[in-house]
Amino acid sequence: MGGGRPGRVPRRGPAGFWVMLALAWGAGAALAAEGTAAAEEEEEAAGLAGAEEPCGAEGWAQDAVPPGAAFVAAASYRGPGNNDTRSNKALPILLWWSGSLFPHFPGDTERIDCPRGSCLVTRSRRVARHRRTKALIFYGTDFRAYEAPLPRLPHQTWALFHEESPMNNYLLSHPPGIRLFNYTATFRRESDYPLTLQWLPGVGYLRGPAVPLAEKDAWRREGYAPVLYLQSHCDVPSDRDRYVRELMRYIQVDSYGKCLHNRELPSERLRDTSTATTEDSEFMTFIARYKFHLALENAICDDYMTEKLWRPMHLGAVPVYRGSPAVRDWMPNNLSIILIDDFDSPQELAKYLDFLDKNGEEYMKYLEYKNLGGIKNRFLLESLERREWGVNDMTLPNYLNGFECFICDRENTRVKEEQEHKKSRGKIPAPRPHIAQFKHMGCPMPTPGFGSVEDLSGGDSWKEMWLQDYWQSLDQGEALTAMIHRNESHQGRFWDYMHEIFLKRTRQH
Repeated sequence: MGGGRPGRVPRRGPAGFWVMLALAWGAGAALAAEGTAAAEEEEEAAGLAGAEEPCGAEGWAQDAVPPGAAFVAAASYRGPGNNDTRSNKALPILLWWSGSLFPHFPGDTERIDCPRGSCLVTRSRRVARHRRTKALIFYGTDFRAYEAPLPRLPHQTWALFHEESPMNNYLLSHPPGIRLFNYTATFRRESDYPLTLQWLPGVGYLRGPAVPLAEKDAWRREGYAPVLYLQSHCDVPSDRDRYVRELMRYIQVDSYGKCLHNRELPSERLRDTSTATTEDSEFMTFIARYKFHLALENAICDDYMTEKLWRPMHLGAVPVYRGSPAVRDWMPNNLSIILIDDFDSPQELAKYLDFLDKNGEEYMKYLEYKNLGGIKNRFLLESLERREWGVNDMTLPNYLNGFECFICDRENTRVKEEQEHKKSRGKIPAPRPHIAQFKHMGCPMPTPGFGSVEDLSGGDSWKEMWLQDYWQSLDQGEALTAMIHRNESHQGRFWDYMHEIFLKRTRQH
């Protein structure tokens, strides 16, 4: 098949991964002993032994606490609260391995009080091997297989936070990559802590008024195109520019970004990228006059939907969309976007857009969701109502704090189950490891934006970049999994495994 890699290393079945990860979780009595023996020294070094009552960074080494941290920490997010009376020195520790995401200010450590219990959370890697450090939280964009903290300790879970595009790390789209983690927060609805509607502030955002049709038609008579394309991130996995370039042969498209640029924005201020990303009112007013916005995500994956989709809906322009194959599940009604993949060719799409451009009554059907009672999708409404975190809403926690408490609650439950197992002398089974599944990310191989892989020349830059990146990420996931399985930690061994995988593939080919 086009784009596939001949002579691939045979894939292991799901059962094989469960066994491998279970072994990694419970393997290495020597490792466990080493971690316990080292814990006392680490506890003293980090100041954990003296950690007492809940107050921000108190109890940690003083040189790790910025001036005034104890005073300011009281105002930081602590969680919804609970009846946990344990002192800090008895709490599980969660380590944000990707410290830049640590959702607290200004200290490096905080006590959080979540529904099922409390935890200490920190970005100080000094406690990475501490016996009470129960979970490491990684940011998917920053996670590199060759830099993973190894050996993986048997008493620790790995949690993944990745709300960004699959293109940022295709390792996570392969079974060996995603199954490195126990818990996930991704854009997929199937993840443990879904972030699917991260770009949609709420129902009110969809109900914003549209520019009147008469004004849009007047805009057209001034020589503006019916279709807007505004993109400055070119050469992405979805290969959107290749599609838009072909579409431009059949219908006028005004392209203001660096990609396929053919028209200038009216002022230098509007050309500033930050103006667009902050939804500047002058900028929004300008682009709202277009009838159609080409809304093509930079990568294709179920439930990966960004402002490219929601912004034109907010403005009352019709998105011409390619991105999540499951996007219809989230739409306000059955006629609110135009899906590129519903058309056999860019030429057929252009004909339909031209028809709507010339028939206002048919065009306005795509904006009926803005009318009173026009949002009929109960799944969308209920998903927004159930969401416990907010988007640009200071009255609700952000999703970083939310995921932090999600992990804290599960680690407290796991600690309790392990204690019960130990007290029962094996009569009560030990908690079974929770392992992330392929569907928690599971993004498909990139395909050309127009045409097939077979049609592309051997030197095509998109083909050389993204197909290679996708398949090499699979090799990296397999190499890291093998290292964890064998309790290895030397970085050089990672590249040895990569070389072995390459040789197996080429021999089979």
